[in-house]
Amino acid sequence: MKSKREKYGFILIVLAGVFTLLAFLFSERVPQDIRYHGFSDTETYICIPNALNVLSNIPFLAVGILGLLSFFRNRSHSPNIVESNILAYFVLFLGTALVGVGSSYYHLWPSNETLVWDRLPMTFAFMGLYSIIVSEFISETKGKLLLLPLLCAGVFSVLYWWYTESRGVGDLRYYAVVQFFPILTIPVILLFFKSKYCSVSGYWVLLGTYVAAKLFEHFDAQIHEVLLVVSGHSIKHILPALGLFILLNKYKAKENT
Repeated sequence: MKSKREKYGFILIVLAGVFTLLAFLFSERVPQDIRYHGFSDTETYICIPNALNVLSNIPFLAVGILGLLSFFRNRSHSPNIVESNILAYFVLFLGTALVGVGSSYYHLWPSNETLVWDRLPMTFAFMGLYSIIVSEFISETKGKLLLLPLLCAGVFSVLYWWYTESRGVGDLRYYAVVQFFPILTIPVILLFFKSKYCSVSGYWVLLGTYVAAKLFEHFDAQIHEVLLVVSGHSIKHILPALGLFILLNKYKAKENT
């Protein structure tokens, strides 16, 4: 039996879905702005071009591997999670580790061709996370069933963008939907539904670091001018990795209580 609070949550999720669909249908195609590849920090250190933008991806690789080890090295001491959807946690942390590799590769030689390998693992991590949140807060069955469709949608959105760019008619709208709809609905889920597996604060911290990362990305050059040594984009890499590390520790803390 759904509570009144949960019913309001479902209504808001449906409204967010309708809003996202209308925005998609009534917007023109969005090609990749080539200026996106022009990061403010292009310094080379120890023979690595764009060194800090490359090396700042190491935290993604580290927290991804740490997450995989935490969940799958000793299953009898696994953190308290939705066991029926364990694959989603694997996808989240594997995707995170691959972001560290793919984003590093992209930043060595920034272009639309290398950006594909940055965005593909990002969709894995993002869709894995959304499946987890649905499982923990709404329904284990629905969260598990959504994982494969979510992954397919995420991969399709990147490959569609890459294909249209190669044809000179680049369209980022599908990729935008894949990111925008979860960002709209995750706060709703956290506010209107309750998890019996993990402290909700871990997800709020992760969401906050993601939003902050987007701000640092947007003000890349301005932050670089102020800080001199490091740019906004490099900090953008570190923040979500920190948020995931905190979330991982929340899983462990729940296990030990």
